[in-house]
Amino acid sequence: MSSKHISRRRFLTATATTAAVTIVPRHVLGGPRNIPPSEKLNIAGIGIGGMGKGNLRQLESENIVALCDVDHNYAAGTFKRYPKAKVYTDYRKMLDKQKDIDAVVIATPDHTHAVISMEAMRRGKHVYCQKPLTHDVYESRMLAKAAKETGVMTQMGIQGHSLEGIRLIREWIEDGAIGEVREVDAWCSLSYYPFGHTWWSSKWSRRPKETPTVPSTLDWDLWLGPAPKRPYHQAYHPAVWRCWWDFGCGMMGDRGAHTLDPVFWALKLGHPTSIEATSVDLNTDTHPVASIVIYRFPARGDLPPVKLTWYDGLRAPRPVEIEDGRRLGNVEGGALFKGSKGKLMAGVYGESPRLIPESRMKEYKQPPKTIPRVKGSHEQDWVRACKSGQPAGADFEYSGLLTEVCLLGNVARRIDARIEWDPVNMKVTNLPEADKYVRTQYRKGWSL
Repeated sequence: MSSKHISRRRFLTATATTAAVTIVPRHVLGGPRNIPPSEKLNIAGIGIGGMGKGNLRQLESENIVALCDVDHNYAAGTFKRYPKAKVYTDYRKMLDKQKDIDAVVIATPDHTHAVISMEAMRRGKHVYCQKPLTHDVYESRMLAKAAKETGVMTQMGIQGHSLEGIRLIREWIEDGAIGEVREVDAWCSLSYYPFGHTWWSSKWSRRPKETPTVPSTLDWDLWLGPAPKRPYHQAYHPAVWRCWWDFGCGMMGDRGAHTLDPVFWALKLGHPTSIEATSVDLNTDTHPVASIVIYRFPARGDLPPVKLTWYDGLRAPRPVEIEDGRRLGNVEGGALFKGSKGKLMAGVYGESPRLIPESRMKEYKQPPKTIPRVKGSHEQDWVRACKSGQPAGADFEYSGLLTEVCLLGNVARRIDARIEWDPVNMKVTNLPEADKYVRTQYRKGWSL
């Protein structure tokens, strides 16, 4: 125990004695430990072979004290980078055994985000979870509720939310740069076909029939977690799980969480009233090759209703205002805000916002920067929140609702129809058969 911990404990004891009141630190009751800026967080990484290793590198100013992954071969490089950290396979055993953990970083496949995040929050751990926050709509609502009740500091891994671009978009729109915004096109032109990211070479067009031996370094049952049981195959792990309904949220959750973030934040959107989808190659195993999803949002105060169209595996129609030879968005996607006085274009993370045509951008006098800027990385914004008690920019209150909206697109895509949404009761009112996708069933032995 450090001298700082000793002095703090003595101070609390003395204060309690003087006031004749017993003051119990919140972390003793299961809440998050209060950590001053002068001390370092003790962080555990869960799911560290892919995106998780990048998150941890942004957190090396703190103490990386534990590492957990179901595939020790896939995570070997991260284990080697932090030799002092204790190594685990099962996150539950890690949380049981290692009591010095203050915060966790979760970068497992989508279908296990919710159960791990919930377990960590119940134990009073601050949580950074990769996008999309959850695998279904119900999970997102429950994680947002738990974050509020436990008082832990949370952040979803949408790094664009901590960048300059998203702030410029909101400031310009609030300044009236393009007038009243009633319509937005957003898109990701990438596709999982042939069932994996476009850069992934895969020979499996549907669920594989082969049953290869599970690698000795992989706990396949734990990798499956709450998902339906099925034999191990390289078509699922590593990296290709995103294209399967049982494990991933598709581009709607993957890139949608990024690209819809600046739209959602700048226009102060809430729950949509309806969502309609049209998809190519709809099936029960894999996400469609391409989709168009249309959301309709009601008016918010003095802000008008908004029609948001998401193009998945496609590009949005090219606006007449954009110059010949100029790319619409960037190679991955982007967003086009359509206002009564003009249009604003941005990249997939809200980066490089520009009014179009460029002549309009050059004549526009930008307003003062009124929104606070984030110092450092998105991960460091979470560290600041953990130490200050002031929420991070993409905490679960905000990102839970954003994720709900993205995953409602998946509900509409699964039935290839228009759904009407009751956010209070979390029900699809016109097609009740769609409710089974709002809250999916967990495998026996798993619960939220």
